[in-house]
Amino acid sequence: MLALCGILFAFIVTVFATAKFSGYLPKDAGREFAVDGKLSAGKPRGAGIIFVLAFAAAALLFVPVKAELVIYLVLLVISMLTGFLDDASDKPWGELKKGLLDLCVSVLVAMTFLHYNDNTIRLALFHQELVIPKVLFGILIVALVWTSVNVTNCADGVDGLSGTLTIITIMSFYLVDRILGTGEDFSFLILLFAACILGYLWYNATPSRLLMGDAGSRAMGLFISIAALKSGSPVLYIPVAFVLMLDGGLGLVKVGLIRVFHIRILKKVRTPLHDQVRKVWGWSNTQTVFRFAIIQIILAVAVVYGIGL
Repeated sequence: MLALCGILFAFIVTVFATAKFSGYLPKDAGREFAVDGKLSAGKPRGAGIIFVLAFAAAALLFVPVKAELVIYLVLLVISMLTGFLDDASDKPWGELKKGLLDLCVSVLVAMTFLHYNDNTIRLALFHQELVIPKVLFGILIVALVWTSVNVTNCADGVDGLSGTLTIITIMSFYLVDRILGTGEDFSFLILLFAACILGYLWYNATPSRLLMGDAGSRAMGLFISIAALKSGSPVLYIPVAFVLMLDGGLGLVKVGLIRVFHIRILKKVRTPLHDQVRKVWGWSNTQTVFRFAIIQIILAVAVVYGIGL
């Protein structure tokens, strides 16, 4: 009964707080190079501050207080606030500044996780366990968190897309937790976070009334990475977040290769990938969200079935 109350609280508070406070959010200027980017001009952005704070409140009220979970909540709020300050800034923060902030949060997640958990990971699809040296594991955790934050951020750009994909991904980890008996209290946090994103999607479904901004997308990426770690099977991040990785990560790889190695690939492919399918392939926003979601659901079902065998 308490769990049900927590989920309802998370959703209802997000919906009502969004309705009440969205007028105080900064306004989007429209992205110059994004497909239909100018259509977002004037809409409230940075709504991530609302659903992340609603989630934090629900977590503190309905989840047993444990130091590890509290640290994750604090880091989630920090990640959200850095994104919100960027959303509210007249001059967007530079990539270097945001990248370094993400790196600091990633290191703190790694330190926290390794302090409260062992350095064993499950290769769930192969029903095997692997012990990794702590230093190496820490480096891999930093890479996972940083990647998750940035690909989720880059995948944000179509009404309802990143929120929908995030829900599919974290609910996949929820099912993994239930099958493997891992996660414990964090599994319930997944349900609360999903409820808050749904409260946001109430207003963000096409045509959207507001945008989550970096405040939401960065926090979602961080939460996904922590969910992957707490499942005990972080390698599953690759299949259950594959569409997020492909959509948001392709551009990061493309730009990274150009800047570091002066290698140009995929010259005729627009990134993020959601711009390619809309501008070149002619998909509507609704088709993009549904088709990307369908692909991710199919992958998630295959993973869950493979683990359960």
